[in-house]
Amino acid sequence: MGLLDSIRGLFGDGEGHTALRRIDVEARFERSRTAATGTMSHFFAAYDMVRKETVGVKILDPEKFEQFESRFKGLNKPTEGDIAMRMKHPLIVETYEQGITTKGQRVIVMEYIAGAGLQDIIVRKKVEAIEGRQLKLMRQMAEAVAYVHEQEFIHRDICPRNFICTPDGESIKLIDFGLSVPATPPFMTPGNRTGTPLYMSPEIVRRRHTDKRVDVFSLGVTFYCMLTFAHPWQGEVVTGRAALNHDTNEPTDLIQRRPDVDPKLARVVMKMIQPQAENRLASVQDFLDQTRGLDAAFSTVTGGSGR
Repeated sequence: MGLLDSIRGLFGDGEGHTALRRIDVEARFERSRTAATGTMSHFFAAYDMVRKETVGVKILDPEKFEQFESRFKGLNKPTEGDIAMRMKHPLIVETYEQGITTKGQRVIVMEYIAGAGLQDIIVRKKVEAIEGRQLKLMRQMAEAVAYVHEQEFIHRDICPRNFICTPDGESIKLIDFGLSVPATPPFMTPGNRTGTPLYMSPEIVRRRHTDKRVDVFSLGVTFYCMLTFAHPWQGEVVTGRAALNHDTNEPTDLIQRRPDVDPKLARVVMKMIQPQAENRLASVQDFLDQTRGLDAAFSTVTGGSGR
């Protein structure tokens, strides 16, 4: 991001994006050791000397940010910070403010959750972290995504990496709107092939028309992984090429890996990951409707069998 981009960020860019104010990251935040570098950003936890609390700070990679946003030139697309600021839900990490650093990088300041990430729980097979609470957490995740859809946005990067548990393990929150787009025709046309490959719907992989059902698919794969600690398709290939299996090979039936899961829940999750969008569960709200009342029946699922 050059000087012109920084100025545009400060005073607005003529496409409806929120004007940004300068944030001196080094002067304002006392960084902790909690840090992570992603595909398009760097994240760290820090004590915010303005808010007087620990927050999460996300600094976007200028080049990758511009490259992604350039795909939607002229469409008046809200930025990641713009979208995140709109999301006001108890199961979505709250975004406090956005700005631009003294180096011209976009920065987002958000609520910090000190609990375990769902990705870490699944990869390390920490069964005890979610044991007995799987359905409760799944329904919370669905409520968060349903809210995003109600706001007429598609998240487009639903995956375990973007869910964080609270320290007590009783709640889970959705994060990261870096790939999110409005749920309107200009943003659902073929071609936008972005996301996390192992959780990516076939219509994204194949560069076809998309809609909110891409999030249904990704959420279904995430649920499957939560219940089985395995992927419905993944074999030896763990690169982006693995996503090509999502409409060429049959997924392993969830009930085969977890025969102790309520059959109705297993059927709903498998319906979510149907490769053809027209055969898929129609909405995240449908998951909530169809799993209502299953909580008691699910209490026997301990995560210890069928894997």
